[in-house]
Amino acid sequence: MALNADSDDKELLLKIQEGNHYAFNLLVDRHHKRFYNVAYRLLNKGEDAEDVVQDAFLKLWERPDRWDSRKNNKFTTWFYRIVVNLCYDRNKKKKPMPLAEGYDAPDERTSQQEELEQAERRNVINDKIATLPDRQRQALVLCFFEELSNEEAAQVMNVSTRALQSLIMRAKDNLKKELNL
Repeated sequence: MALNADSDDKELLLKIQEGNHYAFNLLVDRHHKRFYNVAYRLLNKGEDAEDVVQDAFLKLWERPDRWDSRKNNKFTTWFYRIVVNLCYDRNKKKKPMPLAEGYDAPDERTSQQEELEQAERRNVINDKIATLPDRQRQALVLCFFEELSNEEAAQVMNVSTRALQSLIMRAKDNLKKELNL
């Protein structure tokens, strides 16, 4: 089987298990940004997010046999769990910091004043999200920012779908209270 950018994740992972560097590079290039985004939202610090993603991919390279093709797990769902767990471990050691200002690109059609107001609202919301308990924040990030289905997010977090929905509802309730909505 010839590897190229169109090879699916399963093919790449099977080649990585054989020690193929090119397959590993393709997989990292394909998914690095996705996992960096989730780590950044959970850690609120770019350097920490980059470290976590690098650690996760390094673990994959060192132990590619941890992904079992016979289980028919999607790579992304399986790898989200690794990244989320590494973030969770790092958050145990550190207090979260607020997201950097201007991290979302503003709409070009808005005036500067509107852009500033939007940035301020985003910062307030992001600051409040950062104060949520870890599991509630993880559920919000996976479902609303990473746009995983409830089933996928529950699998990543190793909880039932019902438990995930409960975490999301509690997170929303806490945010409403914090934002006086």
